[in-house]
Amino acid sequence: MKFTGIDIGGTKCAVISGSAETGIRDKIKFATTNVDETIENIIKTAEKLGVCDAIGISCGGPLDSKRGVIMSPPNLPGWDNIEIVRILEEKFKVPVGIQNDANACALAEWKFGAGQGCQNMIFLTFGTGMGAGLILNGRLYSGTNDMAGEVGHMRMADFGPVGYGKAGSFEGFCSGGGIAKLGRILAEEKLQRGESTAFCKSRDELENITAKSIAECAKCGDADAIRVYDICAEKLGAGLSVLIDILNPEKIVIGSVFERSEELLRDKMERVIKAETLSYAGEVCEIVPAKLGDSIGDWAAIAVAENTLCG
Repeated sequence: MKFTGIDIGGTKCAVISGSAETGIRDKIKFATTNVDETIENIIKTAEKLGVCDAIGISCGGPLDSKRGVIMSPPNLPGWDNIEIVRILEEKFKVPVGIQNDANACALAEWKFGAGQGCQNMIFLTFGTGMGAGLILNGRLYSGTNDMAGEVGHMRMADFGPVGYGKAGSFEGFCSGGGIAKLGRILAEEKLQRGESTAFCKSRDELENITAKSIAECAKCGDADAIRVYDICAEKLGAGLSVLIDILNPEKIVIGSVFERSEELLRDKMERVIKAETLSYAGEVCEIVPAKLGDSIGDWAAIAVAENTLCG
Protein backbone atom coordinates (compact mmCIF):
# COMPACT_ATOMS: atom_id res chain seq x y z
CA MET A 1 0.00 0.00 0.00
CA LYS A 2 1.01 3.60 -0.58
CA PHE A 3 -0.13 6.48 1.62
CA THR A 4 0.08 10.23 1.22
CA GLY A 5 0.52 12.37 4.32
CA ILE A 6 -0.10 16.11 4.53
CA ASP A 7 1.41 18.07 7.41
CA ILE A 8 -0.13 21.56 7.60
CA GLY A 9 1.84 23.98 9.78
CA GLY A 10 1.63 27.68 10.47
CA THR A 11 4.59 28.58 8.24
CA LYS A 12 5.29 25.41 6.23
CA CYS A 13 3.43 22.46 4.78
CA ALA A 14 4.81 19.10 3.71
CA VAL A 15 3.38 16.39 1.51
CA ILE A 16 4.84 12.96 2.21
CA SER A 17 4.65 9.60 0.48
CA GLY A 18 5.35 6.35 2.32
CA SER A 19 4.20 3.33 4.29
CA ALA A 20 5.42 0.95 6.98
CA GLU A 21 6.82 -1.33 4.28
CA THR A 22 8.67 1.31 2.24
CA GLY A 23 9.46 3.95 4.85
CA ILE A 24 9.26 7.62 3.89
CA ARG A 25 9.81 7.62 0.14
CA ASP A 26 9.30 11.26 -0.83
CA LYS A 27 8.73 14.56 0.92
CA ILE A 28 8.10 17.96 -0.61
CA LYS A 29 7.86 21.12 1.51
CA PHE A 30 6.45 24.55 0.67
CA ALA A 31 5.33 27.70 2.47
CA THR A 32 1.91 27.98 4.06
CA THR A 33 0.28 31.04 2.51
CA ASN A 34 -3.39 31.92 2.11
CA VAL A 35 -5.99 29.16 2.17
CA ASP A 36 -6.68 28.87 -1.56
CA GLU A 37 -3.04 28.97 -2.63
CA THR A 38 -1.97 26.49 0.04
CA ILE A 39 -4.70 23.99 -0.86
CA GLU A 40 -3.80 24.35 -4.54
CA ASN A 41 -0.15 23.62 -3.71
CA ILE A 42 -1.17 20.62 -1.58
CA ILE A 43 -3.16 19.18 -4.50
CA LYS A 44 -0.41 19.82 -7.07
CA THR A 45 2.23 18.28 -4.81
CA ALA A 46 0.10 15.22 -4.01
CA GLU A 47 -0.50 14.71 -7.75
CA LYS A 48 3.25 14.91 -8.32
CA LEU A 49 3.87 12.13 -5.78
CA GLY A 50 1.41 9.84 -7.57
CA VAL A 51 -1.59 7.64 -6.84
CA CYS A 52 -2.14 6.48 -3.26
CA ASP A 53 -4.58 4.33 -1.28
CA ALA A 54 -5.48 6.96 1.32
CA ILE A 55 -4.56 10.47 2.43
CA GLY A 56 -3.93 11.61 5.99
CA ILE A 57 -3.75 15.18 7.27
CA SER A 58 -2.03 16.32 10.46
CA CYS A 59 -2.90 19.87 11.49
CA GLY A 60 -3.05 22.00 14.62
CA GLY A 61 -6.49 22.28 16.18
CA PRO A 62 -9.21 23.15 16.71
CA LEU A 63 -10.66 20.90 14.05
CA ASP A 64 -13.54 18.47 13.58
CA SER A 65 -12.10 15.09 12.60
CA LYS A 66 -15.54 13.55 12.08
CA ARG A 67 -16.64 16.18 9.55
CA GLY A 68 -13.13 16.75 8.21
CA VAL A 69 -13.13 20.49 8.90
CA ILE A 70 -10.30 22.81 9.98
CA MET A 71 -11.82 25.31 12.43
CA SER A 72 -9.76 28.49 12.80
CA PRO A 73 -6.46 27.27 14.35
CA PRO A 74 -4.57 30.18 15.93
CA ASN A 75 -1.48 29.43 13.82
CA LEU A 76 -3.50 29.37 10.56
CA PRO A 77 -5.26 32.74 10.17
CA GLY A 78 -8.01 32.61 7.57
CA TRP A 79 -8.50 28.84 7.82
CA ASP A 80 -12.06 29.19 9.07
CA ASN A 81 -14.28 26.09 8.70
CA ILE A 82 -12.31 24.75 5.73
CA GLU A 83 -13.75 21.42 4.53
CA ILE A 84 -10.34 20.05 3.63
CA VAL A 85 -11.35 16.37 3.70
CA ARG A 86 -14.25 16.87 1.29
CA ILE A 87 -12.04 18.91 -1.07
CA LEU A 88 -9.35 16.22 -1.24
CA GLU A 89 -11.79 13.29 -1.43
CA GLU A 90 -13.56 14.89 -4.39
CA LYS A 91 -10.23 15.51 -6.11
CA PHE A 92 -8.44 12.19 -5.48
CA LYS A 93 -11.35 9.71 -4.99
CA VAL A 94 -9.62 7.97 -2.06
CA PRO A 95 -10.38 7.99 1.70
CA VAL A 96 -9.07 11.10 3.47
CA GLY A 97 -8.75 11.60 7.24
CA ILE A 98 -7.61 14.45 9.47
CA GLN A 99 -6.41 14.59 13.08
CA ASN A 100 -4.91 17.28 15.28
CA ASP A 101 -1.14 17.03 15.57
CA ALA A 102 -1.08 15.40 19.04
CA ASN A 103 -3.49 12.66 17.94
CA ALA A 104 -1.57 12.20 14.70
CA CYS A 105 1.71 11.83 16.58
CA ALA A 106 0.07 9.33 18.94
CA LEU A 107 -0.97 7.26 15.94
CA ALA A 108 2.56 7.48 14.54
CA GLU A 109 4.26 6.27 17.73
CA TRP A 110 1.60 3.56 18.11
CA LYS A 111 1.86 2.23 14.57
CA PHE A 112 5.53 2.86 13.78
CA GLY A 113 7.37 3.85 16.97
CA ALA A 114 7.68 3.17 20.68
CA GLY A 115 4.03 2.16 21.17
CA GLN A 116 3.87 -0.69 18.69
CA GLY A 117 1.83 -3.62 19.99
CA CYS A 118 0.06 -1.64 22.72
CA GLN A 119 -3.69 -1.66 23.25
CA ASN A 120 -3.68 1.25 25.72
CA MET A 121 -1.11 3.99 25.17
CA ILE A 122 -0.77 7.68 25.95
CA PHE A 123 1.46 9.92 23.85
CA LEU A 124 2.60 13.24 25.36
CA THR A 125 4.03 15.94 23.09
CA PHE A 126 6.16 17.70 25.79
CA GLY A 127 7.49 20.22 23.27
CA THR A 128 6.63 23.89 22.96
CA GLY A 129 3.40 22.93 24.74
CA MET A 130 1.98 19.85 26.45
CA GLY A 131 -0.75 17.83 24.77
CA ALA A 132 -1.72 14.17 24.63
CA GLY A 133 -3.00 11.63 22.15
CA LEU A 134 -4.87 8.63 23.54
CA ILE A 135 -4.94 5.08 22.19
CA LEU A 136 -7.56 3.19 24.20
CA ASN A 137 -8.59 -0.43 23.58
CA GLY A 138 -6.62 -0.43 20.34
CA ARG A 139 -8.25 2.68 18.87
CA LEU A 140 -7.56 6.40 18.78
CA TYR A 141 -9.82 8.17 21.26
CA SER A 142 -10.51 11.81 20.37
CA GLY A 143 -13.52 12.51 22.59
CA THR A 144 -16.90 14.06 21.84
CA ASN A 145 -15.54 17.00 19.83
CA ASP A 146 -11.82 16.30 19.42
CA MET A 147 -10.91 17.81 22.79
CA ALA A 148 -9.71 14.59 24.47
CA GLY A 149 -6.08 14.72 25.55
CA GLU A 150 -5.80 18.41 26.44
CA VAL A 151 -3.82 17.48 29.53
CA GLY A 152 -1.72 20.65 29.44
CA HIS A 153 -4.69 22.53 30.89
CA MET A 154 -4.75 20.51 34.14
CA ARG A 155 -4.06 22.62 37.23
CA MET A 156 -0.98 21.27 39.03
CA ALA A 157 -0.46 24.10 41.55
CA ASP A 158 -2.16 27.30 42.72
CA PHE A 159 0.84 29.29 41.52
CA GLY A 160 3.39 28.62 38.83
CA PRO A 161 4.35 29.37 35.24
CA VAL A 162 1.48 30.12 32.88
CA GLY A 163 0.80 27.51 30.21
CA TYR A 164 -2.37 26.96 28.20
CA GLY A 165 -3.70 30.24 29.65
CA LYS A 166 -3.57 28.95 33.22
CA ALA A 167 -1.00 29.65 35.95
CA GLY A 168 0.34 26.47 37.52
CA SER A 169 -0.90 24.24 34.70
CA PHE A 170 0.69 20.96 33.58
CA GLU A 171 1.90 22.75 30.45
CA GLY A 172 3.20 25.61 32.59
CA PHE A 173 5.54 23.23 34.41
CA CYS A 174 6.11 20.55 31.76
CA SER A 175 6.88 22.00 28.35
CA GLY A 176 9.84 23.63 26.68
CA GLY A 177 8.31 27.04 27.27
CA GLY A 178 7.44 26.15 30.87
CA ILE A 179 10.96 25.02 31.70
CA ALA A 180 12.33 28.27 30.26
CA LYS A 181 9.87 30.25 32.44
CA LEU A 182 10.94 28.30 35.53
CA GLY A 183 14.56 29.09 34.68
CA ARG A 184 13.80 32.79 34.27
CA ILE A 185 12.03 32.91 37.65
CA LEU A 186 15.00 31.28 39.40
CA ALA A 187 17.56 33.40 37.51
CA GLU A 188 15.73 36.64 38.32
CA GLU A 189 15.59 35.74 42.02
CA LYS A 190 19.35 35.21 42.04
CA LEU A 191 20.07 38.38 40.04
CA GLN A 192 18.06 40.42 42.55
CA ARG A 193 20.36 39.05 45.27
CA GLY A 194 23.43 40.02 43.27
CA GLU A 195 24.11 36.45 42.20
CA SER A 196 23.83 34.67 38.83
CA THR A 197 23.32 31.24 37.34
CA ALA A 198 25.33 29.26 34.82
CA PHE A 199 22.51 29.68 32.27
CA CYS A 200 21.97 33.41 32.93
CA LYS A 201 24.79 35.78 33.92
CA SER A 202 22.92 39.09 33.59
CA ARG A 203 19.47 40.60 33.07
CA ASP A 204 20.25 40.99 29.36
CA GLU A 205 20.28 37.19 29.08
CA LEU A 206 16.92 36.50 30.77
CA GLU A 207 14.97 36.35 27.50
CA ASN A 208 17.56 34.03 25.96
CA ILE A 209 16.96 31.26 28.50
CA THR A 210 15.59 28.06 26.93
CA ALA A 211 14.86 24.55 28.08
CA LYS A 212 17.87 23.47 26.03
CA SER A 213 20.28 25.96 27.60
CA ILE A 214 19.17 24.95 31.10
CA ALA A 215 19.48 21.25 30.22
CA GLU A 216 23.03 21.76 28.97
CA CYS A 217 24.00 23.32 32.31
CA ALA A 218 22.16 20.63 34.28
CA LYS A 219 24.00 17.89 32.41
CA CYS A 220 27.26 19.57 33.47
CA GLY A 221 26.19 19.38 37.10
CA ASP A 222 24.99 22.95 37.70
CA ALA A 223 22.81 22.93 40.84
CA ASP A 224 20.46 25.74 39.72
CA ALA A 225 19.75 24.08 36.39
CA ILE A 226 19.22 20.72 38.09
CA ARG A 227 16.74 22.40 40.46
CA VAL A 228 14.69 23.66 37.48
CA TYR A 229 14.50 20.17 35.98
CA ASP A 230 13.71 18.68 39.40
CA ILE A 231 10.65 20.95 39.66
CA CYS A 232 9.58 19.91 36.16
CA ALA A 233 10.16 16.23 36.94
CA GLU A 234 8.09 16.41 40.12
CA LYS A 235 5.13 17.95 38.28
CA LEU A 236 5.58 15.51 35.40
CA GLY A 237 5.35 12.61 37.84
CA ALA A 238 2.25 14.12 39.45
CA GLY A 239 0.53 14.66 36.10
CA LEU A 240 1.39 11.18 34.86
CA SER A 241 0.08 9.70 38.10
CA VAL A 242 -3.36 11.17 37.40
CA LEU A 243 -3.35 9.77 33.87
CA ILE A 244 -2.17 6.35 35.05
CA ASP A 245 -4.87 6.08 37.72
CA ILE A 246 -7.65 7.22 35.38
CA LEU A 247 -6.71 5.49 32.11
CA ASN A 248 -4.60 2.49 33.26
CA PRO A 249 -2.29 2.54 30.20
CA GLU A 250 0.35 -0.08 29.51
CA LYS A 251 2.70 2.51 28.04
CA ILE A 252 3.19 6.27 28.11
CA VAL A 253 5.35 7.58 25.26
CA ILE A 254 6.80 11.06 25.77
CA GLY A 255 8.35 13.18 23.04
CA SER A 256 10.62 16.16 22.51
CA VAL A 257 12.05 17.47 25.84
CA PHE A 258 11.77 14.05 27.50
CA GLU A 259 13.51 12.39 24.54
CA ARG A 260 16.44 14.80 24.86
CA SER A 261 16.65 15.11 28.66
CA GLU A 262 15.33 11.83 30.05
CA GLU A 263 18.27 11.47 32.45
CA LEU A 264 17.34 14.79 34.13
CA LEU A 265 13.70 13.81 34.65
CA ARG A 266 13.27 10.09 35.09
CA ASP A 267 14.42 9.43 38.68
CA LYS A 268 12.34 12.09 40.41
CA MET A 269 9.39 11.46 38.04
CA GLU A 270 9.39 7.75 38.92
CA ARG A 271 9.63 8.44 42.66
CA VAL A 272 6.52 10.63 42.47
CA ILE A 273 4.64 8.05 40.39
CA LYS A 274 5.50 5.28 42.83
CA ALA A 275 4.24 7.39 45.73
CA GLU A 276 1.08 8.64 44.02
CA THR A 277 -0.38 5.91 41.81
CA LEU A 278 -2.36 2.86 42.72
CA SER A 279 0.26 0.13 42.72
CA TYR A 280 -1.67 -2.19 40.39
CA ALA A 281 -1.90 0.55 37.75
CA GLY A 282 1.60 1.96 38.23
CA GLU A 283 3.32 -1.41 38.02
CA VAL A 284 1.92 -2.26 34.59
CA CYS A 285 2.71 1.10 32.98
CA GLU A 286 6.01 1.60 31.20
CA ILE A 287 7.17 5.16 30.50
CA VAL A 288 9.45 5.52 27.47
CA PRO A 289 10.81 8.27 25.22
CA ALA A 290 9.31 8.61 21.75
CA LYS A 291 11.20 6.78 19.03
CA LEU A 292 10.50 8.67 15.81
CA GLY A 293 12.49 11.81 16.65
CA ASP A 294 12.53 14.59 14.09
CA SER A 295 10.64 12.46 11.56
CA ILE A 296 7.54 12.16 13.76
CA GLY A 297 5.69 14.86 11.78
CA ASP A 298 6.12 12.88 8.56
CA TRP A 299 5.04 9.60 10.15
CA ALA A 300 2.12 11.32 11.89
CA ALA A 301 0.49 12.29 8.61
CA ILE A 302 1.17 8.84 7.11
CA ALA A 303 -0.30 7.21 10.25
CA VAL A 304 -3.51 9.22 9.86
CA ALA A 305 -3.79 7.96 6.29
CA GLU A 306 -3.23 4.33 7.31
CA ASN A 307 -5.68 4.67 10.23
CA THR A 308 -8.29 6.16 7.91
CA LEU A 309 -8.06 3.19 5.55
CA CYS A 310 -7.35 0.33 7.94
CA GLY A 311 -8.50 1.52 11.38
